[in-house]
Amino acid sequence: MKNLLLTTALAALATGAQADIKVGMITTLSGGGAGLGLDVRDGFLLALAQAGRDDIELVIEDDQQKPDIAVQLADKMIQSERVDVMTGIIWSNLAMAVIPSAVNQGVVYLSPNAGPSQLAGRGCHPNYFNVAWQNDNLHEAAGAYANTAGYSNSFILAPNYPAGQDALTGYKRMYEGDLAGEVYTQLGQTDYAAEIAQIRASGADSVFFFLPGGMGISFLKQYADSGVDIPVVGPAFSFDQGILQAVGEAALGVVNTAQWSKDIDIPVNTAFVESFQAEFGRLPSLYASQGFDTANLLISALEKADPSDNEAFRAALREADFDSTRGDFRFGPNQHPIQTIYAREVIQEGDVFTNRIIGVALEDHADAYAAECQMP
Repeated sequence: MKNLLLTTALAALATGAQADIKVGMITTLSGGGAGLGLDVRDGFLLALAQAGRDDIELVIEDDQQKPDIAVQLADKMIQSERVDVMTGIIWSNLAMAVIPSAVNQGVVYLSPNAGPSQLAGRGCHPNYFNVAWQNDNLHEAAGAYANTAGYSNSFILAPNYPAGQDALTGYKRMYEGDLAGEVYTQLGQTDYAAEIAQIRASGADSVFFFLPGGMGISFLKQYADSGVDIPVVGPAFSFDQGILQAVGEAALGVVNTAQWSKDIDIPVNTAFVESFQAEFGRLPSLYASQGFDTANLLISALEKADPSDNEAFRAALREADFDSTRGDFRFGPNQHPIQTIYAREVIQEGDVFTNRIIGVALEDHADAYAAECQMP
């Protein structure tokens, strides 16, 4: 149950009382991907509550994981709600449907998750900031880890949408071995019997997969039940806090890559983990940390400039003058993070399945598309 501090903050945000700044959050709050959006929302709200910012009105809408709904909501927020800043989108196909139009209408967009390659390179824009990662990054780290683990014949799979394509591209960019197979699945797929049969027959010595949300739960459960014992590696999206509780023991020992973990031993992260758990009764996920960091980036910029002064506000955002839950944080020239990505192992603490850091996969890592970005 939320405590009085957060309940009061939510009431103020809902009414927009005394609000000077309006933020539009379009995220996924229903369906198979709802856990991701809920965590981004809750992390964002926690940061606003802790900062005591009653001058920020947050308008929250559910995109239902549908691009057409997201576009309609964005049009409403920009044209009717007249928001100053937008955030919240989880899925890259929705990001591509919404963000280019929004930033070209003068709205600043802060991505707490989706980081499609198209928006990191030639499609970069001064009004677009990604606070999480460029899509390829965690997959690049998984490829680097596969090399150190001695894997030389990986079977790789991901859903056929922009983030899935970026995932396999990222893994292959760093991975030095051969491919036993490469498969694109359907977005939202729940039955992976055919893919698991292909893996079994492939001669692979490892499996890399990117299947966020409910897709990852379905795949991991079916993979464990299949009896295939080929080791798997993946990004945090497939082994995050919400997924692990649903999958259970089948995920134990699996190595995954992330720019954040609850055991990053710095004061701001320790406090974040404790306060999130106290407010919501669950451990924070990667997505919650990204929502929290996105809100704190916004707050840090608002302390220096008003969104009405677009150039000054963007300059304040680029400074990234806030304490990130992941430690050192700075933007590259395309306004995507340069950051360290860790290898984590799934463990069990009491009744809870979670992750712990076992090493660094990529240090101070920038994305591959920054050189293509020519800011106007």
